Amino acid sequence: MAARGLRRAVLSARNVRSLWSSVEGKRSACWVMSPSPPESIGENTQRGRGGVLWAAIAFSLFSSSDEDRRDEAQRKEDEIILLLKKAKLSLSRDQLEAASVFLHQALALAHQTHNNQAIIYCYSLMANLAFVQGHLDHAEKLFKAAMSFMLSGGTPEDDNAVIEMSLKLATIYAEQNKTELAEHGFRFCLESLQEKLRREEKAEPTGEEAEPTGEEAEPTEQRKDSRLLLGLCFDSRARYRASRRRLREAEGDYREALKICEGEQGHTHPQTLVLMSDLATILDLQGRHDDALQLVQHAVQLSRSVTHPDLQVLLGNMAGILLHTGRLEDSVRCYQEALSLALQAKDQEAVHAIQEGLEEVKKRKEVKRRKEEEEEKKKEEE
Repeated sequence: MAARGLRRAVLSARNVRSLWSSVEGKRSACWVMSPSPPESIGENTQRGRGGVLWAAIAFSLFSSSDEDRRDEAQRKEDEIILLLKKAKLSLSRDQLEAASVFLHQALALAHQTHNNQAIIYCYSLMANLAFVQGHLDHAEKLFKAAMSFMLSGGTPEDDNAVIEMSLKLATIYAEQNKTELAEHGFRFCLESLQEKLRREEKAEPTGEEAEPTGEEAEPTEQRKDSRLLLGLCFDSRARYRASRRRLREAEGDYREALKICEGEQGHTHPQTLVLMSDLATILDLQGRHDDALQLVQHAVQLSRSVTHPDLQVLLGNMAGILLHTGRLEDSVRCYQEALSLALQAKDQEAVHAIQEGLEEVKKRKEVKRRKEEEEEKKKEEE
């Protein structure tokens, strides 16, 4: 989606530059055509013919040069797009160093051609790459550079793209334990989106005018995107708050995120079910095991009905909650099913977490066995 958007933006920029070059070319040709003031009719005729001749030659030469420039601009544009495709392919293959090389080459070419859309896209991809690699300081600088180009180009502060980058910066600050900056960042994202959605809601037509058609449907799609981004903001802040054991606040954010996702994506959408499972985990951490179990069981049931791609993760969460309620055998069965799915999906992160869960069950069983033996021994002594 982003790549296609970039393609359209690059083409638009090229068309504007080509049009301006064409106008400049004709203006130069006209200046060549302008003869000096004639001294006599004869001279005027001769100068006129010479002027027309030189004008024709000059116009022909300029057109050729202009065409060369257009070809060169097209070549550089194609090169940028090819480099970005190579970078994205490398990222999909986890070849991060190769992706970094391609992105730096694309960025250099984008700067040479003054292609701001390509510059922004490169900075954004490079920032995401740096974040994945754990280079948080570098990622912060790159996101700020991308935002600077966007804002200087006239993009509003409450544009979804700006807010999304601000959200990533807030997440970086959270990782860096820069609490004040993280809190401010999350608050800015949430308040900006909520205010924008309120304005859009007031501007929406009512009654018979409420059904958008054709191009009028685009604002509705933009509103949906804004709503989903708002849900992502709540989700991100919930994870930040949960990491700091602010569980009640995290619960509130997760409920808001879940409400938005259900409303926009449906109750069986994969992200809805993940949020449902995450909320159950927060309830479990608060000691509300029964509420947590009821919610996660519902999430797993829905996930089975739609073949959720991360069912192993949801099953692992449910197994953990069963463990905390003391239902050890049910927990083992759930973990084993989750492990089988994780191995099939080659989800090593889930495999590791599930194996840790099984080890915890084993320890609890051992503790329970010893406790039962001690109680039995006491009864015999009595």
